[in-house]
Amino acid sequence: MVAAFGEPAEGAITVYAVRRAAEAVADAENVLGLLGVDHPDGSDPFAPVALRPLRYGRRDPEPHTDRLLLWSGDSPEEEERVRGELAALLDSAGPGAFASLPSVWPCGRPSGAVRAAAVGSAETLPRSLRKARTVRGGRPRPVALLLPGQGSQHTGMGRGLYGRHPVFSSAVDAVLAHWGEEGDRIRADWLSDGEPAIPVDDVRRAQPLLFAMDYALAKVVLSWGVRPVALLGHSAGELVAATLSGVVPLADAVSMVRARVRAAVRIPAGGMLAVAAEEGRLRPYLRGDVGIAAVNANQQVMLAGSADELQRTGERLRADGFTVVTVPATSPFHSPAMAPASDEVERDYLGLSFREPALPLYSGYTGHLMTAEDAHSARFWARQITDTVYFRDALEELLAADDVLLVEAGPRQTLTAFARRHRAVRIGASAALALSPARAGDPEAERGALLAAAARLWEEGHELDDAALADLWHWTGPGREAAVPAASAPVTA
Repeated sequence: MVAAFGEPAEGAITVYAVRRAAEAVADAENVLGLLGVDHPDGSDPFAPVALRPLRYGRRDPEPHTDRLLLWSGDSPEEEERVRGELAALLDSAGPGAFASLPSVWPCGRPSGAVRAAAVGSAETLPRSLRKARTVRGGRPRPVALLLPGQGSQHTGMGRGLYGRHPVFSSAVDAVLAHWGEEGDRIRADWLSDGEPAIPVDDVRRAQPLLFAMDYALAKVVLSWGVRPVALLGHSAGELVAATLSGVVPLADAVSMVRARVRAAVRIPAGGMLAVAAEEGRLRPYLRGDVGIAAVNANQQVMLAGSADELQRTGERLRADGFTVVTVPATSPFHSPAMAPASDEVERDYLGLSFREPALPLYSGYTGHLMTAEDAHSARFWARQITDTVYFRDALEELLAADDVLLVEAGPRQTLTAFARRHRAVRIGASAALALSPARAGDPEAERGALLAAAARLWEEGHELDDAALADLWHWTGPGREAAVPAASAPVTA
């Protein structure tokens, strides 16, 4: 924040927040605390503004809550000795040691090449520690982030992390804050234990929440000290990739999502189908406004179109013996039915400034590395609403460039499943892991998936920020309300 003296009148001091606190926390900056601002009713511009502290800090983990323990040695013998020290400490000290143990052991020393990890509660961690496998790390494969799109959303996604992890919570809040009052309604539907006003598969909820989930999980990985070498987004996930790579700032990216939603709701209802077949076999079945929405992998293609046309297409395919699955969607994205929406959002995008990606960004709409020309083109971003997503081709080019560890940052494990079909992953040259459970369920499973992903990155040989890791079990936020309320224009201290 900055202070202006003598404004708007002599003797007055006006404080301006130059950056939202939520974005600072999401970027893992050194935030000492948070202040909320209680505004007066507005009738008196000189009325005092009250500052109130928001809770932000650490707590001792509950003994029944799982945590992560990482350790290493320069040789198998040293790793065994370190493991023995940890086991003796856990056995003798009881639950107190559970809270006080550092994330990485031994602490204060460079990590060795022989590594292991264990996840468990105060009761189960000693057993998990003894059973943990050892891995001899070499040069760790660089990380490439996968960002999923429409169809990956589900009710309650991310609720096991919101209010319990500072970077995730603040990243979600930063996204929803740019939606203004609609962001409060999106959050309320997302966190509702009852029937939401608008269901999650509706474009008005699916698109903003998918963007927020992908963005927040990617920020968590970055907070661990992992620097991806490439990004690949699927459908709406490509806009998250563009944000992370610097093509557009967060505020402009949210305005792009808003424009997509605004245009999509004016298109007649439609949907998507996943079909186990090659693209060429499906083309004879395309009628009316039904089109190839995505080519995700060999024998995995998505169709999209208006509701009636898509239903008739699905019936013909099933009658001919194809396996067809309905994808959660209420709008016919990536089909000719969306052409009017594409034209509308292009006009909105013309007022935005785009930059060349600062990180290699593989585009599903070209199947190749994004060029500077495409990145700067409003038309390129607008036609993503109608064009086919060639995720398979983009993944092929990414994996041809280097052996990588693919990390899916988003709900479910849709892209991880596609990636594991690729020959480079099947033979072990590259690998794929997800930050979320495969299915919706217990919110604790979301924390467990993050802990398992961090353990896998450690075993791979990546050096992780132990303080950031500890936030998975050591941090407490303001609770289910926004960790950084958008309406109070909080500032960092």
